[in-house]
Amino acid sequence: MTVTPATAVADKPRRALSRFRSIRGRETWAGLAMIAPAGILLVLFLVIPVLLAFGLSFTNARLISPNPPRFVGLDNFARAFGADPMFLQSAWNTFLFALVVVPVQAGLGLLLAVLVNRRMRGVTAFRVIFFIPVVTSIVVVSILWKFMYQKDGLINSFIDTLTFGAWQSVDWLNNPTTALPAIIVLSIWQAVGFHMIIWLSGLQTIPEELYEAAKMDGASPWRQFTSVTWPGLRPTMVFVLVTITIAALGLFVQVDVMTQGGPTGSTSTIVYHAVRKGYQQQEIGYAATVSLIFFIAVLIISLIQRRLTRDKDGVMTATVPPAPSP
Repeated sequence: MTVTPATAVADKPRRALSRFRSIRGRETWAGLAMIAPAGILLVLFLVIPVLLAFGLSFTNARLISPNPPRFVGLDNFARAFGADPMFLQSAWNTFLFALVVVPVQAGLGLLLAVLVNRRMRGVTAFRVIFFIPVVTSIVVVSILWKFMYQKDGLINSFIDTLTFGAWQSVDWLNNPTTALPAIIVLSIWQAVGFHMIIWLSGLQTIPEELYEAAKMDGASPWRQFTSVTWPGLRPTMVFVLVTITIAALGLFVQVDVMTQGGPTGSTSTIVYHAVRKGYQQQEIGYAATVSLIFFIAVLIISLIQRRLTRDKDGVMTATVPPAPSP
């Protein structure tokens, strides 16, 4: 077959398109191969467990039992909200813990971030000091604080010294009134450094020119914060609030190490209650129900929180305050 110049010219776009499709196909397969390990792990450790928990939540399955699981419908859900007062107590403890930890930890992290964002000698050392508890194992931290909370521990000794012997020692973790607040203090102290770093990264993305313009307009430091810093931190604020909320609702390690849900259930949480029911009491079907309720609750709270804190305009702008009147 004779190839004329006109035919060769007409085949060039076709060959170019075929080559493009070939290259694009290789890139697609290469991309799929790269994401395959992560995708397989997500399916194995996220998708499949969620589906199994959903299926088990409608059965009376036990962890070790010669009898096969039996479908019980919504009985486990009715038990959780009616016949199991410890679940309701755990839900209340979890909600109370998150209600205190989320605003306090976020606010304290922002305060520390503002303090360590200054250009001064030794500020890096303070950043490291505040961040050390984050990289320390939470199990180790919980054990150390458990000793500190004892009647003859460091905290009681310190308060006794400050009050010149007038303080009567308190067994913080064995008192239903003080056990949960004690865990709240520990949790805030341990994780505030992480959110300080997140706030700090947000602070460093705000253009310095906005502060210079605010100063030229005579804005006070507080006005600079409310009109320049806070609007610029709104995307960071959304991330910080969502991450703190999810972590607070998933409280487990501190309770398991320090109090085992006691005294009298005053520190039991939803996650700890699910683990106790599933592994200690071997009611894996009911534990799956508690876990499913927890998953739905966290999802709803996160979506509501995200909706309330979303940027309506889609663009974050800092407002430079007007010059004060003479």
